[in-house]
Formats: sequence, structure tokens, C-alpha cells
Amino acid sequence: MVFVVCLLLLVMNVSEGWFWGGHAGLFLGLGILAIWRYSWGLLHFVRSNLYRYRVFPRLRKEADRVLLDREQAGKAPHAFLLVTSYRIDGDTTAEVYRATFEAAKAAVGPVTVVASIVEMGDQRLIRAMHRLICGENSPIDLIITRINGSGKRDALAYAFRAISKMSPDKDDVIAVIDGDSIVPVDLIEKCAGFFDADPSVGALTTDETSRVRGKSAFHIWYSLRFAQRHILMSSNGLSRRVLTLTGRMSMFRASVVCDPSFIQQVESDYIDHWRLGRLDFLTGDDKSSWFWLLKNGYRMLYVPDVVVATVEDPPTQKFVSAAAQLMTRWFGNMLRTNGRALELGPARIGYFTWWTIFDQRVSMWTSLAGLVMVLLIAFLENPLIIPTYIVWILFTRYIMTLMLLNSRKRVSIFYPFFIYFNQIFGSLIKTFIFFRLNRQKWTRQKTTLMASPGSLKLKMQDASSVYMHGLAAALFITAIALFLGEISLPDLGNLAFIIPSR
Repeated sequence: MVFVVCLLLLVMNVSEGWFWGGHAGLFLGLGILAIWRYSWGLLHFVRSNLYRYRVFPRLRKEADRVLLDREQAGKAPHAFLLVTSYRIDGDTTAEVYRATFEAAKAAVGPVTVVASIVEMGDQRLIRAMHRLICGENSPIDLIITRINGSGKRDALAYAFRAISKMSPDKDDVIAVIDGDSIVPVDLIEKCAGFFDADPSVGALTTDETSRVRGKSAFHIWYSLRFAQRHILMSSNGLSRRVLTLTGRMSMFRASVVCDPSFIQQVESDYIDHWRLGRLDFLTGDDKSSWFWLLKNGYRMLYVPDVVVATVEDPPTQKFVSAAAQLMTRWFGNMLRTNGRALELGPARIGYFTWWTIFDQRVSMWTSLAGLVMVLLIAFLENPLIIPTYIVWILFTRYIMTLMLLNSRKRVSIFYPFFIYFNQIFGSLIKTFIFFRLNRQKWTRQKTTLMASPGSLKLKMQDASSVYMHGLAAALFITAIALFLGEISLPDLGNLAFIIPSR
């Protein structure tokens, strides 16, 4: 109510002329952008509801039936719960493994918990919790693999090979769980049946909620992010190909994880960039596994009725700085992978999935176009256009916030502001990192992967990145200015005097 009243007061104080007789080019441009962006968002919204309320219930019913038949026949799948932990505090580690062992105890079939760790302290804690929760003579096996802290990719590959040596059946399941993810007790019962019900399913992922340690701004930001994620994942779930297999918790078919090429893809992934050369991937192991499944024609499901809680520790308590660090990692992983995903073609991965991946690249520019239009007109013609734009932003983002009630039971009055922040700040980060794909950094481990600071190679890469980024920004702003009529192309007839005649 407070938000609506403030919005109405702002509307009443905006000049009527700028509502109805404003800059024609601006309203045409904003109208085109609105039709493009909002129709695309509405399509995701409709598809999300179709999947969650019409399609997924049928998938759930069939998965439960098939799993029950296997359990009654005494052939329940063997589940492997792989948890990776590195530099996570003891309280979180204890909570994560408590939930993992409880999920293992609740399973009907055999379960093996695989802990991929670095520190000896974690090993002692995990073994103690295994004895405490599962008992001394528990049928639940515990396997611990330790590496020297060389990175999550090495930890996963080492654990995958350890599981492969146990020769699991091709239809067994392997859940890859991050060291700060708390799984529900019925995780295996709720997820394993989808692999038996559809042999083409290679992996699945679930809904997420956050447990944030930080200021209230972080709580709101993360809750908004997961609410939006729920809608987008459900929409792509309708195509049976989600856009990411989150590292927080994804479950795979055992034949996938034990495939040597899959392990190699996760362990040492890379792309060859035309300007930056070969880029070995440091972060984004979940994108590597996703791309392997996409390339090999597997289906990837979204399970909206299973919720994994993630413990979120922002890299710094300064909100904008933390958001920049996290977005740089998230969007860098996305942009380093979606180019090669587009090369697979729509006929191979599905037209809607292909277009959604393509839109990841387009949206970082279209999201900035409206703001650039307004700033150009405010600077060159009339600054009074800014209040009108603010009304537009608050109204549309308020509608978006109300639509999120379809995803979560509660929303925040601050969601409209954070939606706009994510749009503008996120697009700036995307365009920045798009020209600097060689910049990679973990937020927890503080490890990086790029040329040595001060090296000639790095200086040349940075110089070319600045040039390409600046050129793209200049062309983008110039195109918008031409569209608005704020600048015009020169009359080529006036240049005739410099063209020699025959």
C-alpha cells in the first residue's frame, strides 16, 4: 500500500505533457523494448505454470510409480551422495553432512556418501558424524577422498573416478552436493525415479532457498534471485532442458558421471577465443557438465517440488561490491559456455532452448537500451523526462513483483528496486565480462586464473579488451541516438566534391 501510494503521488506530480505528448522516438523505442522484453517474460511465466501445474504432476506420478516398482522388486537404485567441501566453517559442514546422512538413512536402496575434502579437520568431523547419525554398523558406506586444494574441478574429477571404480549400475544415481547445501531428507526418494521413468534423462536439478549470513539487503536480494530462478527453471523444464545444472545440488545418471569424456570435460574444460586465445576454465564446473549433457542429447529436468537450502556467505558485507564479485563469476561462467552451446544449433538442442541461450547475449544490451534512451534525451533535450521514466520503472517492476507471488508465498516491497538493480547493474557486469572472458576468480577460495600480473600478454589482452568494449559501447549509444533522431547521418551529397569524377 505504501508503495502504491508513493507511486500515485509521483504520477500526479509528473507533467501531463510528458506522459502523452513526449518524445515520439522515446515512446516508440520503449514500446518496442517493452513488447520484446515483457512478452518474453510473459512467455516464461506461462510456460512455468504449464510445467508446474500440468506437465510436472504427470512426470512426478510416473517417476514415483516406477521407483516404487523397483523398490518392491528389491532392485532400488544405488545412490551416491557426493559432497565437496573447501574452506567452509565447521557449523555449516556439520549441518550439511547431518542432512546428507539423514537423506541416506531415509533411502530404501543402498547409499554411499562420498566426501571430497582438503582439510584433515573436516575428515575427523565427517567420520564422527557418520558414526553418530548412521551408527557403528550402518549399511551406509562412507568414502573420503582428499586432494591438495587444487580446486573444485580436481575434487569432482577425483571423486568421480573413485565412484567409477566401484562399478555402479548405469541406472544408479549420483547426487553432486556443494559443501554449503542442505538437502531434504527425502531427496533420493523424490528424485531417483525420474531416471527410471525416462532413459533419456541424464541429470536433474531442484528448487533452492537461501539462508543468508549478512545484511538485510542480501536476504532480499537472494530471495528475489531464487524466486525468479524458480520461474525460469520451470519454463525451461517444459523443454526438458534446463539452462544450468547448479553445483549446489544436481543429480546425475551413473552412466553419465562414469563416462571418461564427462569426467575429462569437468576436470579440464576450455574454449579457444579468437582474441584471448585458449581459456582454461577455473570456475563453472556446473556449466561444463551441463554442456556435455546438452551436446550428447540428454534431457535435463527441473524438479520444482524438491527444495535445497543453501547457506550464503557474501564475499564482503558491502552490497554493491559483493554483488559485483558474484555476478562476475556467475555471468562469466554463462558467457564462456553459451557461445559453444549456440553452435550446436536449434535443431539439435531445441528451438526454445537455443533461443533462450541466444537471449542471454541479447538481453544484456536490450536491458540497457531504455536507460540510455532516457539519459540521451534528458541530456540533449529535457531532463523532465526522468520522472516519467521513474514512474514507468516503478510501475512495471511492481507488476513483476506481484507476478513473483506465483513463485513464492511472500514478496518484499523492495523487490521492484532490486529487480531494476539486477537489470542495469547485471547488464553492465555482463557487457564488461563479455569482453574479458579471461577474468576468473572464486569468491571463497580467492584463487584466480589469468596471465601473471604485469606480463606483456596480460597488458595486450587488457588493451584489446578495453578497445573492443569501448567500440561496442560507442556503436550501441550511436545507434540509439540515430534511432531517436538526436543525431543524423551526414548527407553524402555534400561529400561529392571529394569524389573524383571520371
